[in-house]
Amino acid sequence: MPRRYYDDLFSFVTIAREGSFTRAAAQLGVSQSALSQSMKSLEQRLGLRLLARNTRSISTTEAGDRLLALLGPRFADIEAEVAELQSQQQRPAGTIRINAFDFVAEYILWPRLERVIERYPDISVEIATDYGLTDIVASRFDIGVRLGPSVEQDMIAVALQAEQRMVIVGTPAYFAKHDHPRTPSDLADHQAANLRLPTRGAVYAWELERDSETVDVRVPGRLVFDTLYQVRHAVRRGYGLGFMPVEMVAADIEAGRLHTTLDDWAPTWPGHHLYYPSRRQSSRALRAVVEGLKLSA
Repeated sequence: MPRRYYDDLFSFVTIAREGSFTRAAAQLGVSQSALSQSMKSLEQRLGLRLLARNTRSISTTEAGDRLLALLGPRFADIEAEVAELQSQQQRPAGTIRINAFDFVAEYILWPRLERVIERYPDISVEIATDYGLTDIVASRFDIGVRLGPSVEQDMIAVALQAEQRMVIVGTPAYFAKHDHPRTPSDLADHQAANLRLPTRGAVYAWELERDSETVDVRVPGRLVFDTLYQVRHAVRRGYGLGFMPVEMVAADIEAGRLHTTLDDWAPTWPGHHLYYPSRRQSSRALRAVVEGLKLSA
């Protein structure tokens, strides 16, 4: 297959990722007109329309999406392997991109990452936080974080914590006005600061558990947020109850600023695990970060 064909494929991946001929041309070191001609040539060769263009933006067509999903991870692997070969005789080096929930990044990852970046000055770490189930391969992340050990095929999972405990909390002032609930059904008479998850498409129902009994409860409330940090702020201000990872409110509980309730229904789940594609395990930088983050570290 001609080298030009591979160049055109790489150019397509760059344009699709950047969403701009201008940025892609600057990254590739070519002119916009040359890049545009390369895409025309590639589309003619394949007999497919890969890019949808208008005056303001560029997006991939359905065929372009499929080609990007096919090529993106492969080019990323090639880049990573070349970088690894270049650093074989050196200290672990490179940028490791991590996708995680925001509270996991702050309370679990960051305290351990500090040790990693101090030990390995040639490793850079980029953390992106969201509450969606991001495809780390398609989005070019090296590591993802999920609750529980179950991850996608062709992934290696490493425990970050033994378990994740959730608690229901409210301020002393709130409980001065509202009786503590005795059962999950009593929560219908309370107010909550709720969380909307992009993976659920609705307000999150609190997943409570006692012994072998489980119940999902939707607690009424006037406030709905898309991050737990906003939920915690509203709860601290007395606007209602919150259903939170215990790490986020442990200091408030210890100081008496928040009280827990329905403790016998507070669930404990398998803890968070980091995961990464098995084909990336040869990266020295990745291995150094994983070693620094894992539970036994």
